[in-house]
Amino acid sequence: MDLIAKLEAIVERFEEVNRQMSDPNVISNMDNYAKLSKEYKELEKIVTVYKRYKSILSNIQNAKDILANEKDEEFREMAKIELDELLPAKEQIEEELKLLLIPKDPNDNKNAILEIRAAVGGDEAALFAGDLFRMYQRFAEKQGWKIEVLDYTEGTSGGYKEIVASITGNEAYGTLKYESGVHRVQRVPATETQGRVHTSAASVAVLPEMEEVEVEINPNDLRIDTFCSSGPGGQSVNTTYSAVRITHLPTGLVVSCQDEKSQIKNKEKAMKVLRARLYELELEKYQKEVGEQRRSMVKTGERSEKIRTYNFPQSRVTDHRIGLTLYNLPAVMDGELEEIIDALRIADNAEKLKEGSVQ
Repeated sequence: MDLIAKLEAIVERFEEVNRQMSDPNVISNMDNYAKLSKEYKELEKIVTVYKRYKSILSNIQNAKDILANEKDEEFREMAKIELDELLPAKEQIEEELKLLLIPKDPNDNKNAILEIRAAVGGDEAALFAGDLFRMYQRFAEKQGWKIEVLDYTEGTSGGYKEIVASITGNEAYGTLKYESGVHRVQRVPATETQGRVHTSAASVAVLPEMEEVEVEINPNDLRIDTFCSSGPGGQSVNTTYSAVRITHLPTGLVVSCQDEKSQIKNKEKAMKVLRARLYELELEKYQKEVGEQRRSMVKTGERSEKIRTYNFPQSRVTDHRIGLTLYNLPAVMDGELEEIIDALRIADNAEKLKEGSVQ
């Protein structure tokens, strides 16, 4: 199917969705109406650009007709000038349309589960994990998202051995999904007396938050334990058994939540994390079975892949997947991640175009 045919099919669907949204039976079903409203907004972006594209094509054809049939040199000169402006505009808008037509990851609009774990480096790795969490916390605040800690284990000298949080907001997963992988830090630890630079690491996993209907869990496959939630140094925060630990027996996955004083709320939050992790396992299994359709340099979900280095002595941040180096480390650690995330998106889209995701 060529570009025009694809766009015409989208216009038809756009008009059909518009008609359905005016149907009283559809309006009365709020879930269905919300889905249609979301689809309408996504299609509207493409249809708006397509209208501009059709206008440019029409003007190009008019200019060509004048050059082919008009004898008046003044008219011909005007048509030539117009054509010189329109042809580059046509190419530019075609690239814009191709980007809009790249199939979206259906999970992009979902909320996210963020998991950060200290890796190599002992206490310094835990401190770095804490720095990464604050970086994402500040980025989330700038996006107007809500970030909520679900579970954590503090490091002995500060930071976190592990921290799990939910991030609620528009396209939270789609924005943060490229952050999954190993993040490496090079700096002089607070405990270092000789002033030597050490290298430590923390792993980041960003998972889409899945609904119950999307990931079915058999209650008989779960072992649920309750315990007293604990604070720094293992001290008991409350005397009730409100913290929840869920073990998924078939996979051995263990999820804990002690954020709330209510056992029911902690169980709900733990189940969110469990669904996200089970989805990730199924996705990995599927990709291995069918073979990855696209081995992108901008991967998502690769927990073991070293993706970025934060060099404090040089105030340098390097993303190894796309060879991007910035010398604004303090700003990045303060949550200014837009430049890195935008560059990763552009690189990923360029690969998709190159590999023919859009013909």
